[in-house]
Amino acid sequence: MALVGGAAAGAPFAARAQQSKLVKIGVLNFENPEPFRTLLREALREIGYAEGENLRLEFRSAEGSRDRLAGLAAELIGLKVEVLVAYPTPAVIAAKQATHEIPIVMLASGDPIGTALVASLARPGGNVTGTSSTTAESGSKTLEIVREIIPSVRRVAVLANAADPFTKSFVEQVQLGGKALRLDIEIVMIKAAEELDGAFAAMKKNGADAVVMQPSLPRSHVAELALKYRVPAIAPTATFAALGGLAGYSASPKEMARRTAAIVDRILKGSKPADLPVEQPTIFELVINLKTAKELGLDIPPTLIARADEVIE
Repeated sequence: MALVGGAAAGAPFAARAQQSKLVKIGVLNFENPEPFRTLLREALREIGYAEGENLRLEFRSAEGSRDRLAGLAAELIGLKVEVLVAYPTPAVIAAKQATHEIPIVMLASGDPIGTALVASLARPGGNVTGTSSTTAESGSKTLEIVREIIPSVRRVAVLANAADPFTKSFVEQVQLGGKALRLDIEIVMIKAAEELDGAFAAMKKNGADAVVMQPSLPRSHVAELALKYRVPAIAPTATFAALGGLAGYSASPKEMARRTAAIVDRILKGSKPADLPVEQPTIFELVINLKTAKELGLDIPPTLIARADEVIE
């Protein structure tokens, strides 16, 4: 169930994936379309699916509104897509509720068993398979990174998405991590993006030394508010640092997109989702934004910089 084959598997796929038929793939996203929109397009191209030649991609984003997901899923189904890719967890759930016939490939979905998306990782059953993230566990790991950056940290606020069914697992793992590190964890549930500014003001007033953000929240907005209120913000998603966050740690987005594309390819060639194991990540990335660290007056330990896969300056 581990992610295997990665880039090496791309070459044989590309050599044989000469599709003469135009395939139509729907992509349903809840909040943050990038970077997976671009990465998925590139990954499909690597294995022989080129837009305008043998591929038509239909992208739909709910822009953070859970109420829009059902309608967008129905819209994609109405277009008669052959495969429906969905990310993150709220979008996958909406897709599954909308169809039991069209194959659904989840991209980096959190806790697919706990959210009842699949029966098991080895044999998903039904019409859903794909790649599963380890965001819950990464949330705990993120606290360790917070401790390395701010050795004096005592209180960490956690921005959690009330609209995401995965939130329960995410919060539980962060709380376990906080207990192990003897940190005071404050859970702040966000129901709408409009609540974020007030949440930051309250966290600052309550003495939060840092903020950990659940990735299904608006990342760019959180990064902006973190600088505005001068509270270091870290997220269990590597892309957060590129948006202005202090740091991000997660499974490699590029590798997750590649493995998702490979699963889509297998389904288009006749495999059934029920028989394709859910793949879990083995490649992780740590990204640190030194520009943000400087604005916050933080000195990142050289040992942490040395471990980073990418440093933004």
